[in-house]
Amino acid sequence: MKIKINKKRLITILTLFFLLIIFIFLLFAADFSFGHEPDWGVTFSRSYALDLQLDWRQAYLAILDDLKVNHVRLSAYWDEIEPQKDQYNFTDLDWQIQQATDRGVKIILAVGRRLPRWPECHDPGWIKHYPPQDTNDEILGMIRLLVERYQSNTQVVSWQVENEPLFAWFGFCPAPDKEFLKKEIALVKSLDQTRPVLITDTGELSNWQAAADLTDVLGTTMYRVVWNKHFGFFRYWFVPPAFYHYKALLAAAFNPNLKQVMVTELQMEPWTGDKSMTQLTLAEQEKSFDLSQFQSNIKFARKTGFKSVYLWGAEYWYWLKLKGHSQIWQAAQELWR
Repeated sequence: MKIKINKKRLITILTLFFLLIIFIFLLFAADFSFGHEPDWGVTFSRSYALDLQLDWRQAYLAILDDLKVNHVRLSAYWDEIEPQKDQYNFTDLDWQIQQATDRGVKIILAVGRRLPRWPECHDPGWIKHYPPQDTNDEILGMIRLLVERYQSNTQVVSWQVENEPLFAWFGFCPAPDKEFLKKEIALVKSLDQTRPVLITDTGELSNWQAAADLTDVLGTTMYRVVWNKHFGFFRYWFVPPAFYHYKALLAAAFNPNLKQVMVTELQMEPWTGDKSMTQLTLAEQEKSFDLSQFQSNIKFARKTGFKSVYLWGAEYWYWLKLKGHSQIWQAAQELWR
């Protein structure tokens, strides 16, 4: 029995197929940088530097003076600033901010309960048995204290309120509370009408719309290699730079309040899985991150066309450097030359 083939239909199907192939190719090949270099920055965490058993001040000064970064994101960890109720210690945060200020480095200061680095919520021990409303009152009080303390510093260019506050899959934190987040943002804006508020969201597991609705600036994570206890290491090979670029355009289109989308967390260190970094061999670290991945991630971030990109892992590069592996540190230096 002969099968009749509709020639016109076949040509149409083949044409659509090849157009789809071309579209996918263009999507992955798209470069929205147009030859412009983003403003590169880093996140620095005193607590993470201590986890790596570093002299955290030495590590911070190396980032400022050897890498010569000109944009840094710092975190006002609640447990470090108010270890005892109403007993404050601003010494270390003051020092970080002053060192950056002395060098003309622009600062994003993250405030709130949930801030960059594990375990996300950095609660002081004394808050453990507080009811939720009382805890929220304490958080607002801490935010007020921080904004009033640092708002006269012109090097502080924006306030980040919480870190991925609407993302519930990661960290030891209470469930997201959008209404309370609005109160936090409103408080910051009432205290400082000049600087923008920054809210962050996961880059791969959110459409950004809920976060974009609340903020002036939206910060996204950008991960290329992750780890899961069920699947092991997983690469986002199917996510091109255009994915972030067009998602940012959609976020801006539906949220006219949104002035900018930036990368606040570009993966630049290994994913450690269920171990700490200090427990991993170099070979284990390089399963998810090495010099080649550093270079690849930089190229990827450039192609998104975002004007500001903050790298995640500067403390790790310094830790490697002290262990005699300075290739990534040297590659990072090139970004600020």
